[in-house]
Amino acid sequence: MIDSQQRLGAAPYVIAGFSFFPLLGVPFGITAILWGLLTRKKGGRLLATLGTFGILVTVVIYGGLYYKGFVEHGGIADDLKKRLASQTLNALVPAIELYRLQHGSYPSSLEELQKAAGQNNVIFVADPFQLGTLPNQKLFYYQRTGANHYYLRSVGPDGIPFTTDDIVPDILNPAGNLGLLIDKTQQPF
Repeated sequence: MIDSQQRLGAAPYVIAGFSFFPLLGVPFGITAILWGLLTRKKGGRLLATLGTFGILVTVVIYGGLYYKGFVEHGGIADDLKKRLASQTLNALVPAIELYRLQHGSYPSSLEELQKAAGQNNVIFVADPFQLGTLPNQKLFYYQRTGANHYYLRSVGPDGIPFTTDDIVPDILNPAGNLGLLIDKTQQPF
């Protein structure tokens, strides 16, 4: 017969202590909770409580990281998204220009550009500021203007094209032979 006044040993509390390690401690926390709830020994509730708080540490830390990275605007994640958008846009302009050389006109959409590139060539067209799940990815803003020009940009944190937070390609065009237009006031040459 189990004596309900008998105390738990040190091992269950060590397991509960491991539950405070972010992410890796979750299985230890679950073990401590179950052990604490299933035992009739003294200290079972404390053990379950420690396991619960250990798991909460993981939830708080990873929840905070998620918030900082994907929800909060103006933080370090936005700076990284700006750099990623700039680099991707700068790589996308030559791909669009190559498409024109091969097909005689600019693509009507970025999806058309991706399809023309084929499976062996990866062209990234997703806007880092508008990331969604794979079937619902929002792409960079692209608009063909006439036969010889186009607009290309990341819409930035506000999601609206042609505002001050947009990121545009940083491509020099001294010869004027690119069809890229940067702002709506710029006249096609």
